[in-house]
Amino acid sequence: MKRNVLVGIIIIMTIALIGLLGVQLYWISSASSVKEASFRRSVNEAIAKVVYKIERLEKRRAAEINPFPGMLSFNKHLDFSLFITPHEMDSLISLELNIRGVDTRFQFGIYQPEFDLFIMEKSSDYQKLLIQVGYAYPLFSADMFTTPEYLLIYFPYERQFLLTELWGMLLISIVLIVVIVYTFSYTITILIQQKKISDMKSDFINNMTHEFKTPISTISLACEALGDKELPRSESFYDTYIEVIREENTRLSILSERILQAAVLEKGEMKMQLEMVDIHAIIRDVIKSIRIQVEIKDGVIRTNLLAKHSQLEGDKVHLTNLVYNLLDNATKYTPRKPEITITTENTNRGITLSIQDNGIGISKQEQKKIFDKLYRIPTGNIHNVRGFGLGLSYVKAIVGVHQGKITIESEINKGTLFRIYLPYKIPE
Repeated sequence: MKRNVLVGIIIIMTIALIGLLGVQLYWISSASSVKEASFRRSVNEAIAKVVYKIERLEKRRAAEINPFPGMLSFNKHLDFSLFITPHEMDSLISLELNIRGVDTRFQFGIYQPEFDLFIMEKSSDYQKLLIQVGYAYPLFSADMFTTPEYLLIYFPYERQFLLTELWGMLLISIVLIVVIVYTFSYTITILIQQKKISDMKSDFINNMTHEFKTPISTISLACEALGDKELPRSESFYDTYIEVIREENTRLSILSERILQAAVLEKGEMKMQLEMVDIHAIIRDVIKSIRIQVEIKDGVIRTNLLAKHSQLEGDKVHLTNLVYNLLDNATKYTPRKPEITITTENTNRGITLSIQDNGIGISKQEQKKIFDKLYRIPTGNIHNVRGFGLGLSYVKAIVGVHQGKITIESEINKGTLFRIYLPYKIPE
């Protein structure tokens, strides 16, 4: 997939996600507004009923006190204490609110604005809130010659109550938003990973073609030389070209083996032939086979085999490949005069193998990726080094199969240190 196409897909998906989130948030906001309006309507209906009942109670009590209504001066209503108590007022309001589904705590007060005085109240702690944010309902508004009192209602937990009423819808919305965001993030991650894998595979194929082309061409030239009847024939002539063919054939075998190792790792079909092996003997054998590559660069391999107990349980072939891959990397990524030091030490439960070089080093950012299959560091002179990006992923897999650990310490232009721990016996 081309980079521009990937960027376009990400932009389109981002716009779509923002749109979906916007619609979802708008829906939640609208639902909240509807629920709040419904709450206010229910409160208004309930308190209107309460006001009506209070006025009826007052008229009934007034008739009991004075059977001749005309004797009441200026239609002035009775004091509240004469026909209703705070407890009765609280019960009356609770009843009407509960009938309409408003089941939350409230505070009330009967307020006389003319004298800035509360005639009746449920609690004196909420006077300011009742005046500032409470619901206000006039009492005895029909009295023409008096300043009306107001029944004030305040709900301390109104917001919580509304959220409780909306919790089902909010929960579904939150789950949907989380799912959408997670799916979007996961999809973008997969796309980016697929793009990287595609690039790495293309790089791998190019490198593989180059790696195989060189020995094949060399073998082809050697065969043509052997078949050319015009060239002088001698024993040394045949020995020289046969040796070239043998070396290039060995090189092809190594390259093929690395690709087969990667295929085995991919399928999870790695088979271990466990036996007691001498890690020091493996190191010495690998040094013999790779020493010439180091000496060609005027380099040196030093050994500090300090482990007194060098026997451990493992697969000899895979452990040999492990050491070879690390030494091969140390040689390839050291442009001039490689100095490689191999150290072994005993620990309580195993052996620690350290391989240090004076090569180009690896940045902190790249150190997190070097064990990924097909990954090759894209900076510095690394592209001048041949390889498939399979060596370190194979090394990590082998260490993991042996229940060991591998760590890396490196700085740019200051070399690299690989430290590998292998147990004496693989835990079952």
